[in-house]
Amino acid sequence: MKKFLSSIALLGTFVIAAPIFAQTPPPAPAGPPQPPASYYPAPPPLQAPSTQQGMPTTGLGSPLPAGQSKVERTDIVSEAEAQLFADARKIVWGRYAKIKGAKAGEVAVTRQGNLWVVKGRIDSVAPGTEGDWAAVDGVVERISAGVVQVKGEVAFRIAKVENGTPCKVAGTLNFRRAGKSNVWRLAEGDNPCDGMREGFDLVMEKPAEKKPVPAQPKRG
Repeated sequence: MKKFLSSIALLGTFVIAAPIFAQTPPPAPAGPPQPPASYYPAPPPLQAPSTQQGMPTTGLGSPLPAGQSKVERTDIVSEAEAQLFADARKIVWGRYAKIKGAKAGEVAVTRQGNLWVVKGRIDSVAPGTEGDWAAVDGVVERISAGVVQVKGEVAFRIAKVENGTPCKVAGTLNFRRAGKSNVWRLAEGDNPCDGMREGFDLVMEKPAEKKPVPAQPKRG
């Protein structure tokens, strides 16, 4: 009897559930894929957003502290060193100095008011090095015992290095002299292109003193 009642209850469940499944519509067939949107992720706006007008660019000052970008006065700590450096006349270039036929270049140390200026050049004339040169151009920041600091640049032009493009060291350059030497050598003298030590020297040479010619006695 219990099995009979269970069968009737199960049959009733299927009868009630059948209309529910019958009412569910079948899924629609998949259509062709939709083309992607022409703009991703969204089309551009019709008008660009407005911006607030900034300050004018006229009359702007340098962000560097005053006096840092330009040397206006040479600081002379050692008068004795300054007197020696004032007689720097020649440039010797160590790269070619030992080649037969090498000659020194010329450098001028001049004073423009309270500012000292250094400018010079050496053109190599040794066989096989014609066309190579080195030059210095700058202002003297400070002169102390054994050290002359120059703000500027030293350039080296070597035909076989960087296809002859001048290689430069620039900024605050230190020329150092030792003891009783008459030579100030550039401490930052390594060529930035090939790493060779150039040996760039400024050489003191006092001008020859002209001795007065004794007066000739008058003949009677």
